[in-house]
Amino acid sequence: MKRKIKLFDPVVTGKEILYIKDILKSGFWASGAGIGYVLDFEKKFQKYIGSKECIAVNSGTAALHLALSTMNLENQEVIIPSLSFVSTAHAVLYNKAKPIFVDVDPKTLCLDITEVEKKITKKTKAILPVHFAGIPANLAHLTKLARDSKISLIEDAAHACGAEFGGKKIGSHGNMVCFSFHPVKNLAMPSGGLVAINQSNSKEVKKTLASKRWCGITERKGTFYNIKKIGWNFYMNEFSAAIGLAQLEKLDSTNAQRQKIAKRYHQEINLERKMPFDKNSCYHFYWILVKNRDQFRKNMADIGIETGTHYTPIHQFSMYRGSDKLPITESISKSIVSLPTHPNLSENDVDYVIKSINEIV
Repeated sequence: MKRKIKLFDPVVTGKEILYIKDILKSGFWASGAGIGYVLDFEKKFQKYIGSKECIAVNSGTAALHLALSTMNLENQEVIIPSLSFVSTAHAVLYNKAKPIFVDVDPKTLCLDITEVEKKITKKTKAILPVHFAGIPANLAHLTKLARDSKISLIEDAAHACGAEFGGKKIGSHGNMVCFSFHPVKNLAMPSGGLVAINQSNSKEVKKTLASKRWCGITERKGTFYNIKKIGWNFYMNEFSAAIGLAQLEKLDSTNAQRQKIAKRYHQEINLERKMPFDKNSCYHFYWILVKNRDQFRKNMADIGIETGTHYTPIHQFSMYRGSDKLPITESISKSIVSLPTHPNLSENDVDYVIKSINEIV
């Protein structure tokens, strides 16, 4: 039987199963009529990251959509990287704003601060950095730049659950920080997301988002409620929250395992162009840059090692294509390969991945 090493693989132990059985027996599966797993997840995640408030939703895309929906962005601009999953840009369009694509730092693949500064205009209302592959963007500079420019900092932390910057967990810095919980993510759920809120009016913002995540429902008393503004069906279900609680309990230990794997990759893979080692990163995956990428990935697949490509630049998709020229992003996207860092990898698996790469390249 051919060896099979998956690119992503969630770590599951007994807690997930126990929690799911509890919900099944209760008969209350949705958060509104649930038995408290969603609320418990919000509270525990808020404590874990140190934010002022948290609101759980059904996906990372929903989290980005809701966070930006609080800002009245119609005909305004939001600065984002093109090297990201398309949800980062879609969320800007959902809110009738224009995504302004900016190139990335070639070392971290996070937003290049100098390039961000060049793209700020009178229409700019927010900077939306992505903590790419788990390495935090430079939040010290971004926070200062946003403050000086009187615009918001909304973070896309889809890759960065458990990562740190300046001794604090990602989620406690920007005005709002958006997380994604999915079977491939460091904190896995069937599907889920969350908005962490750190503004002076955090309680008010949370109340607004709580209404928007469930069709705009407010002032609920028994079976009666009011609708004042549009909302969406974005609430998290009890099953996802329960799995998230079990995952949260072991997140720091599984991230430590990811760091250990990433450190070996950094030290032992014989390539100059690769992801740096950063003790603050949670290593959602580890990236390398190779020549002849298609052949390289085929060779890896032939020996049972799954790899990925993150990402096709958003500004090169038909609906986003324009006059943008992002030389670093465009160059990186042609050669980047994602490697597994999940904690289900054994020492022998990691040995095999490193040995195979060094032989193939």
